[in-house]
Amino acid sequence: MGKLIIFAGHAGTGKTTVAKKAMPKLIEKCQHPFIFLDKDTAYGAFSSHLLGVLTGNEEDRDSPVYLDNFRDWEYSGLVDIARENLELGVDVILVGPFSKEIQSLHMFDTVFLRLPSETEIKVVWVDLDVLEAKKRIEKRADPRDKWKIEHWDEYKRRRIEPPKHPQLYRFDNTEFDQAKFDAMIDLLATPCHAGPC
Repeated sequence: MGKLIIFAGHAGTGKTTVAKKAMPKLIEKCQHPFIFLDKDTAYGAFSSHLLGVLTGNEEDRDSPVYLDNFRDWEYSGLVDIARENLELGVDVILVGPFSKEIQSLHMFDTVFLRLPSETEIKVVWVDLDVLEAKKRIEKRADPRDKWKIEHWDEYKRRRIEPPKHPQLYRFDNTEFDQAKFDAMIDLLATPCHAGPC
């Protein structure tokens, strides 16, 4: 049974950091290789270049041009790469906001995602207070966050509350808690038929 583990959440919550910390632990617990796929690593430079060509602003990840023509293609491409690896017997960690896909419940649906039917999907939603997230976004000073900072109230309204789902776990990243992190790793590594899923 292949594993697809998604680390999702809003900007600035630390999902990539948490996922990178989790990966070696999951490899150790599961005794199985994982591939690590981060949306920004896979598509960041490519999409920035095309946005620059099309709009003159390569960092605008919140414009209608990006949202209408890039956003969904980035996510579907990431899932395509995950699918190919799962078909080859390699477990996958995906990192990205995935807010729309999680809210629609599509991210839990192996048929919708066209994954091998036996794939076990688990999602970690990395939580962080909105004001703390803003501080961390400002501190990292990534040009791609410029619109969010300048239009913070509008951006805040787009943040979702993830739905309750048996395959979704929430991890509060305000202060890193090793015991809670270890408990999360145990849940992610446990097959659904052997425990909570």
